[in-house]
Amino acid sequence: MARVLFCLPGLGQGFRASDFCNIMERFLQYSISGLSTGSLYALVALGLVLIYRSTRILNFAHGDMATVGTFFAFTLLGLKIPFGPSFLIALLFGGGVAMAFYFLILIPAQRREATLLGQIILTLGLGLIFQGLISYIWGTVPQSFPFPLSDIKVWKIGGVVISELGLGALGVGLLGSLLLYLLVQRTRLGLAMRATSENLPAAQTLGIPTRRVLAISWGLAAILGVMAGIILAPALLLDPFFMLEPFLKGFAAAIMGGLNSLPGAIVGSLILGIAESLAGGYISVAFKNTLAFLIIIVVLIIRPEGLLGKEFKERV
Repeated sequence: MARVLFCLPGLGQGFRASDFCNIMERFLQYSISGLSTGSLYALVALGLVLIYRSTRILNFAHGDMATVGTFFAFTLLGLKIPFGPSFLIALLFGGGVAMAFYFLILIPAQRREATLLGQIILTLGLGLIFQGLISYIWGTVPQSFPFPLSDIKVWKIGGVVISELGLGALGVGLLGSLLLYLLVQRTRLGLAMRATSENLPAAQTLGIPTRRVLAISWGLAAILGVMAGIILAPALLLDPFFMLEPFLKGFAAAIMGGLNSLPGAIVGSLILGIAESLAGGYISVAFKNTLAFLIIIVVLIIRPEGLLGKEFKERV
């Protein structure tokens, strides 16, 4: 398809049409690869934004929650449970862990009037606990994660090549983002979540069970993280810290898009994924992280609240 679109006779003055085709195919190759990676960053970023917009808490245990869920799926697969049930059970397990943290740790802390910074530190402590438990239970040696999609088998569309795993990652990332959007925008639960995030006291006055809604938000955020972790594990290898870099990239993408904007998290993640891929392909792999974060710095200088974010105002 790419060759049909771009390899037309007579294109270009001073260089052959085939040269133009090669340039465009290479650009498309890097862009599609970046979209695949960015769609997984979006799952991580959406989880962070979902919690922040409702509680103003930055969940620094988000990546470690995803790691726990992924290792749980790894254990289920080791017990010869098929991938589909293992995947679903691991998602529910990750969501349950996040909801338990909210009910058993955060709510008691809030009753004792813990500051917002104190609650953020609690998430950081939870992440360190998870890292220790994972290292103790599963060890620190990188392990191969069994996955039904192959990173070796590839599909070729015109001159663009994408692996089966990369295509699956793109599909899962976009599907997860779409389902969350539909949940938040088209359901009564989503309406309650939006009302709670906009004005918690008013939502309580209207009879909305805000604690239950917030717990569900924590659970959904963890489910998105585990979903990203299970897709990333086959490519990155499984160890207690394999989600550290995806978490940082998702965090950066959420800030770039706007920490209170779900669409912004998706846009920021896709931009970040494409920027990384293009920088790695045209400049160097070592420079791709640098360029990506330079883009974030420029965006935040021009628009401090992020690309699609809105300035948060609170009445005192």
